[in-house]
Amino acid sequence: MALATTDLKKILVDQKIIKENDFADLLKESQEKKLPLANYLVVRKIIPEDRLAKLVGDFLQVPLVDLTDLKIPQEVLKIIPEPIARRHQVVAFKKRGEELDLAMLDPEDLQTRDFVKKKTGFVIKPYLATKTSMEVALSQYHSSLKAEFEKILTTKKEEKKKTEEPGEELKKMAEEIPVVRVVDTLLEYAIFEKASDIHVEPQEKEVIVRYRIDGILHDVMTLPKVIHPALAARIKVLSNLKIDEHRLPQDGRFKLQSDEYNISFRVSTIPVFDGEKIVLRLLDEGAKALTFEELGFARSALEIIKNNLSRSHGMTLVTGPTGSGKSTTLYTVLTKLNTKGVNISTIEDPIEYRIMGVNQMQANPKIGLTFAIGLRALLRQDPNIIMIGEIRDLETAEEAVHAAMTGHIVLSTLHTNNAAGAIPRLLDMGIEPYLIASTLNTIVGQRLVRKICQDCKVRKSLDEKYLKSLAQSFNLEHLPEMMKAEGVADKKIKHFEDIDFYEGQGCEKCGHTGYKSRMGIYEVLDVTENIRKLIVSRATTSQIQEQGAAEGMIVMWQDGFIKAHLGLTTIDEVLRVSKE
Repeated sequence: MALATTDLKKILVDQKIIKENDFADLLKESQEKKLPLANYLVVRKIIPEDRLAKLVGDFLQVPLVDLTDLKIPQEVLKIIPEPIARRHQVVAFKKRGEELDLAMLDPEDLQTRDFVKKKTGFVIKPYLATKTSMEVALSQYHSSLKAEFEKILTTKKEEKKKTEEPGEELKKMAEEIPVVRVVDTLLEYAIFEKASDIHVEPQEKEVIVRYRIDGILHDVMTLPKVIHPALAARIKVLSNLKIDEHRLPQDGRFKLQSDEYNISFRVSTIPVFDGEKIVLRLLDEGAKALTFEELGFARSALEIIKNNLSRSHGMTLVTGPTGSGKSTTLYTVLTKLNTKGVNISTIEDPIEYRIMGVNQMQANPKIGLTFAIGLRALLRQDPNIIMIGEIRDLETAEEAVHAAMTGHIVLSTLHTNNAAGAIPRLLDMGIEPYLIASTLNTIVGQRLVRKICQDCKVRKSLDEKYLKSLAQSFNLEHLPEMMKAEGVADKKIKHFEDIDFYEGQGCEKCGHTGYKSRMGIYEVLDVTENIRKLIVSRATTSQIQEQGAAEGMIVMWQDGFIKAHLGLTTIDEVLRVSKE
C-alpha cells in the first residue's frame, strides 16, 4: 500500500496507533530495512494489514477488495499478462461491459492505470488490495497455466505415433497457442520494461523467469515445471536451434520488429540439473548513439578523449566487464568520427547499433569469419578508422596493433577491471611492449551505475560510522579539491564531510527501488611519455594506475563520487560496481 509519508503519518496519529514523536524513528527504521513504511508497520505488528488497508482505503476514498477467497475467471485474469501484473502489483478481477475492476497496491499509481487502460481499452475502476491478498490472486496465473499445459500434454500423448521423428512432438507443442502466448508475453514485456536480459531458470518444481532491469535481476513470473519443455522448444524454434538437443550448450538469435521497436535477441542455452537454462540478451538495434556529454564523462576526461581522437593514427581501448556499456561508448566515438571524408569499417559480434555511413561486418566464427580474419579483410578496404568488437586473442591483438602502426585509428574493447589493467593484459597475450607503447593513445575504463529516481530523490547525510568505513577504502582527502577543479563543487567545501550526497526514497515510478535507468562512471588513462616508459619496463597494473593518478587521472570511484554529489547516483551504487 503506497501512500505519501505525510498522509500515512496523519492517519496513524489521528487513529492513535502511534505517537507523533515515534513516527520519525519508525520511518528511519523502515528505510534502514529497505521496506516501505506501510509494510514495515505490518511486519513490526504495530497494525494488522487488513486494518491498515481499511484506513488507507477510507483516506483515499477507494473501495477495498479481498482477493483471498475470490476465484477470478480466466478470461478476466488474462486481460493483464502476468509479467505486468507481478511487476506493477495489479490484478484484473471483474469485468462489466467496458469497465474493468482493477485491484492495486497503490490505486493512486496513475501511470500504471493509464498503461492498463491503453493496453486493454477498458475503463479502469481501481480497488485497494493488501499485499497478502495480491499474492494469492497472482498465484492463480500459475494454477491456470498448469492446467492448460497438462491438458496439452495429455492430448499429445494420446496423439503420439511410434513413427514420429525425435523432437517432432516438442516442435508441435512449440506451435500451441498457450506456448506461443507465454513466450510472446515474456518478450513483449521485457521490451516494455527495458530489460537487458531474460533468464528462464528451471527449478525442481517450477520455472522462474527473471528480467535484468538496470543491471539488477527481478523475478517477474513463476511458471509450472510442466511448461518448461514446450517453452524451451518455442524459444529454440524462434532462434533456429536444435529442438531435440538438450545435453550441449547452444547459441542462436532472432529479431522482433514493429513500428515502435527493432529488437535483436541473442539466445544462449545450457544444460543444468533441472533442465535447460535459457538466457536471452536484448539489443535495441533502433537505439541512437549518445553524445559524450550524455554519456557523462568528466570535463578533464573528455578533453583527453577528444585530443587523442584528433590524431591521425593509434589505438583507443574501452575496458570493463560484460554489460558495462563498452559498446555504447565505442558507438559514441564512431558517431563523433563519422564524417564524409573518412572510411569507417567495423567487425562486430553482434552488430548492436546501425550507424549510417559506417561499413559494419558481422563476425561469424562458425564459418571461419573471426575477428582476426575479418580485420585482415577490412585492411584491404582502404579504411581510415577501424572498430573491432573485442580483442579476445593474440592474433586479433597483433592485427589491431599493426593496423594502428600503419596509419589507422583503431577502436576496440578489452575485458579488464580498470583502464590500467589493459596494458598487462596485452602483454600477457604476447604483444611486445614497444609495440603497445608506440600505438596506444587512450584507455577508458567504465562501469554502469543505477541513476537515482528523480521523483523521490532526497538529500542523504552520511553518519560517522559510514564515513569511517569509506575512509578505510578510499583516499578521500583530495576529493574536495578534485571536485572544485572539475567545477562541480562549491569553493567553500574543504572536507569530505561537507559534501552533499543524495538517495532515492523509493516510489511507484521506480518500483520502490529508489533507482531508475543507468549511466556510466569512467576513468580515462592518457598514454603519456611516462606511461610509455612504464609499458616498456613491463610495469604492473598498480604502478601504471598510480602514475596515471599522479598525472591527474580521475579514477573510477572518484568519478562515481562526483556523480553521487551531483545527485545522479548514490555512493552505495558506486561501491557496488567499483569493488574489485
